[in-house]
Amino acid sequence: MSKPNNQGGASGFSRISPAALLFPFLFIGVWYVAAGLAGNETTFPSPVTVGKIILAEARSGALFIHVGATLARVAAAFVIAMAVGCAIGLWMGRNRGINRWGDPWLVFFLNMPALVTIVLCYIWIGLTEAAAITAVAINKIPMVAVMMREGARTLDPGLNDMARVFRMTPAARLAHVVIPQLAPHFASAGRAGIALIWKIVLVVELLGASTGVGFQIHTYFQLFDVGAVLAYALSFIIVMLVVEYLILQPWERHASRWRNAG
Repeated sequence: MSKPNNQGGASGFSRISPAALLFPFLFIGVWYVAAGLAGNETTFPSPVTVGKIILAEARSGALFIHVGATLARVAAAFVIAMAVGCAIGLWMGRNRGINRWGDPWLVFFLNMPALVTIVLCYIWIGLTEAAAITAVAINKIPMVAVMMREGARTLDPGLNDMARVFRMTPAARLAHVVIPQLAPHFASAGRAGIALIWKIVLVVELLGASTGVGFQIHTYFQLFDVGAVLAYALSFIIVMLVVEYLILQPWERHASRWRNAG
């Protein structure tokens, strides 16, 4: 008698590996030793110093304001990029003619430097939230399209034929045949994309925003305040690690669970 498969029902905490749980302690330990060897709190502050800055910024409310602004931009750009990229990828993956004509455009935008896109959006649209989010989404859409195109190419034609035999409606076929097969590709595109998006958002904020983690890093860079730069960088990295381990990785495992069924 086979054991029941509980992979889909495990919580995010229970699925985190021991190595991931030990990493923060190892990282802080290495950082503490390196800061002690450097012996200069101005250019290489210790974890204790940076921790105090994080607490001070949190008490003042500035940390939550700027981290929240960055998260909002990341979320907006992520939703737009995933929606548009998935649509383009599926269209190209299922239509050879569209793929033939669209592939050069995809390659072009894949190789477009993010900095160029950001600057052009700010010039053409202005220093607005719309320009910032558009610039980030444009940089992410080609990657999503490529990953979803490859997923669409791997769709099992036998399952599609079976759906046709059972006279499934287009909506039922999409829900029960297409989406389950594409879910792992969608989850992988999401995980890879969000790591890219938040880095580009910081550059966008550094160049033209008045709020956000990137804006604060730029401000403290001008003041040569290394501790504050590290405080804001680490604060947002921690937030994204929480998203990665408690949302994205469980989501990807859930999307791929059917591959391990039986």
